[in-house]
Amino acid sequence: MKESIVPLLPPVQDLESKAVLKKAALAHRYLAELKGLVASIPNENILIDTLTLQEAKDSSEIENIVTTHDELYKATLFSKFVGSAAAKEVSRYASALKLGFANVQRDGLLTINHVLEIHQELEQNNAGIRSVPGTALRSDKTGDTIYLPPQNHQTILTLLKNLEQFVNDKDFCDIDVLIKMAVIHLQFESIHPFYDGNGRTGRIINILYLVAQDLLDIPVLYLSRYIIQNKGGYYRLLQETRESGNWEPWLLYMLDGVEVTAKQTIDLIKNIKQLMMDYKHRIRHELPKIYSQDLINLLFRYPYTKVESVVKEMQVSRLTATKYLNLLVDHGFVEKHKVGRYNYYINMPLFTLFVRNE
Repeated sequence: MKESIVPLLPPVQDLESKAVLKKAALAHRYLAELKGLVASIPNENILIDTLTLQEAKDSSEIENIVTTHDELYKATLFSKFVGSAAAKEVSRYASALKLGFANVQRDGLLTINHVLEIHQELEQNNAGIRSVPGTALRSDKTGDTIYLPPQNHQTILTLLKNLEQFVNDKDFCDIDVLIKMAVIHLQFESIHPFYDGNGRTGRIINILYLVAQDLLDIPVLYLSRYIIQNKGGYYRLLQETRESGNWEPWLLYMLDGVEVTAKQTIDLIKNIKQLMMDYKHRIRHELPKIYSQDLINLLFRYPYTKVESVVKEMQVSRLTATKYLNLLVDHGFVEKHKVGRYNYYINMPLFTLFVRNE
């Protein structure tokens, strides 16, 4: 197979067809609703932490890095003691996403240097941008080469510099932001700048771009679930768009992903919010001596918690933290479990929300 020639952006084709603009309008509508709903949650870290882990799990699953919710949450609590290799890799994805979000918040831009930092955190190495030829994408079933990305290091750098301008310079291309996100994702995956981790890095770029463009305040919209459910279409359309130059089917696919995922996330956040209110009223009524908003936030920041987390977040002694958790167990707010000699506590209704949302 011959090495692919990846054209510079912007695409020469007219991307804003009637069908694409109609689908983009729907996607914007639900994205705006999601942004407003997120603003009604008292502590944004609740959503950042819980949904980042959910996305990390789903995005990694696309690359056949599979873990369970239970493994993932336990690895988050006890990283030194438990956790499968897959769970640890998923946790690194969550860390990489948060690092990227912090950079975009600080700079208001999404640069190639930011992407390099994300990739380094994700892969835990300094391999950086490909400089040695030989990278090819192969079929999982047959082993045949299905795509040969650019091999020359300088070509890759030129394409990345062009992509960076397309991402950050609004005057460079003034098409709809969501259409641009779809173009950015396909271009990044086509450049395939790293030896490994391109898919996961590209999916982190998706959400960070929406934040950088102020369509969302925090990273809560993740397309990985949609891609898992439509995985065949995802890879087929990537390749067909590269070969044909016909962007419309790819753009419709990605815009549909934004709409569907925004609706799912709206429902999930509404359920989280309702559950938080239920816990808030019940704890305030049944356990008024230990009630505080900090305690509610702690119980919803992760489905799993431990004594040390209560000590740190609520600035109380270990004895007091243990007492709080035992009271919560007695009143049915959390379940107590053990791994080795360590206790941990599960907000089971919250845990069930995430499992049910799969």
